[in-house]
Amino acid sequence: MQKARLSVYLEPDTLKALEAFAERRGKSKSLVAEAAIASFVSPDAAERQEAAITRRLDQQNRAAERLERNLGISIEMMALFVRFWLTSTPALPEAAQAAAQAKGKERFEGFVAALGRRLARGASFTREVSVEVEHPGRPAE
Repeated sequence: MQKARLSVYLEPDTLKALEAFAERRGKSKSLVAEAAIASFVSPDAAERQEAAITRRLDQQNRAAERLERNLGISIEMMALFVRFWLTSTPALPEAAQAAAQAKGKERFEGFVAALGRRLARGASFTREVSVEVEHPGRPAE
């Protein structure tokens, strides 16, 4: 294929930048200019970039949907617990409160330790709930 000749007028600064770039790369000014023009007029680059951005936005959207679902589960779980606790826990007499607070502190420390173990092995309550909702009776992995 024979190449066609094209004459262009460049600003002095643009010409200096073209010459410097071609010299650094060890290429001719024509080759650099041709590659730059091909890149500029090629729709493929823009389409590839748009496709990559679209894929990334889809991933972000799915991640946001998972976060929203998990937050909803957490809020409902907390609300159910608080309602159950408030309706089923009787008030303690003054004399029993110190012992109850000590027992509560002990239980809380056990809870924090258990939570730490679950987080360390990657266990997730929301995953367990999702598996149970989708497949009742099936144990979570």
